[in-house]
Amino acid sequence: MKSHRTRILVSCAGVHGIQDGLTSTIYVLLPVLAQSFGLGYAQIGIIRAVHSGLMWLLEIPAGILSERVGQNRLLVTGLIGAGTGYVSLSFAGGYHAVLLALFIAGCGAAFQHSLCSSLISGAFAGPGQRIALGTYNASGDSGKLVFTGIASLCLGFGLGWQVLVAGYGVLALVAAGVLWLVLRKVRTQAVNAGAAHSRQPGVGWGIRDRAGFGGLAAIVFFDIAVQDGFLVFVAFLMLEKQVTPSLAALAVVATLAGGVCGKFGCGYLAARMGVIRSLFLVEILTAAGLVAVYLAPAMAAFVLLPLLGVVLQGSSSITYGAVSSYVDEARQSRGFAMIYTTSSGAAVVAPIVFGLLADWVSIGAVIGTMAVVTLVPLPLCVLLKSDRAGA
Repeated sequence: MKSHRTRILVSCAGVHGIQDGLTSTIYVLLPVLAQSFGLGYAQIGIIRAVHSGLMWLLEIPAGILSERVGQNRLLVTGLIGAGTGYVSLSFAGGYHAVLLALFIAGCGAAFQHSLCSSLISGAFAGPGQRIALGTYNASGDSGKLVFTGIASLCLGFGLGWQVLVAGYGVLALVAAGVLWLVLRKVRTQAVNAGAAHSRQPGVGWGIRDRAGFGGLAAIVFFDIAVQDGFLVFVAFLMLEKQVTPSLAALAVVATLAGGVCGKFGCGYLAARMGVIRSLFLVEILTAAGLVAVYLAPAMAAFVLLPLLGVVLQGSSSITYGAVSSYVDEARQSRGFAMIYTTSSGAAVVAPIVFGLLADWVSIGAVIGTMAVVTLVPLPLCVLLKSDRAGA
């Protein structure tokens, strides 16, 4: 049984690392694509929004579909879709071709978060479940750091972006084959369990506390809007500070490096302080960090970016870790799907809105707006019940 749980956790962590790594590589590619195709800030925001939009549309259908066909097949299908999208991106010759390729990759990326979270929640119980979910969340940030770091170095040494994305696409396709072989040995009861749960009367969507779950979803929306918006535009902020394009791309890596530490640290913080108090602390520090990075000179800003990343991205461990407390065990996949759909929706809206604002006013106005938006979740914390949210 222990090897069964370990295989599930390792498989889900591997999928998360690759899928999030591919998704985050887009942040590094955006300045390159902007230069290659002469794109404005609003077009950059739309490129990111197309990828996130497919995740937004398909997260809940993926969670529901998994109850009938099982998570394993959908996880493999997702990797195939992401790999195909990235290989297609390497052949893109213009703005619309980029959108089409990321449309395909976004479809594939939707088939992981809710499925893996549900698999892990079903395999682990008690305190081990929170630890396992924390490990899963951290694997995504590790993938982001590795993929964006390699991409930044390769682009800095003159490797063509087409070669880079083609290589990443092939890697995802190979990983899909390996995942299929591994998961064939894992005897999950996802299909039968899903069918049994669907027959239980009165379960529905399984939300035990609608006000608390709604408050948590709203907090996630604003939180991810700032996270994703900053990662989209941080390289452009550094370009305005007169750094070279290759160095500007490293701003994403520096922020994500802090995020890896933040995912572990903020999860521990929530366990010690409770969800509400830890969210207050993290969001206030994020707002202050955004202002500091904008005002600081280029080199000082690079020093601040990992520190900002700790709180900017670490807040996700606080919010996502509380989901299972509000959702019935029989509907965990749907609960996680709704939260991840909310976060994907924020990732659709934020880049477009912030991109239009940057074109209309300036990058500085965008960073200032992000600092204000970061504080919006604070009054929403009153909807959370600390005893249910892991305090």
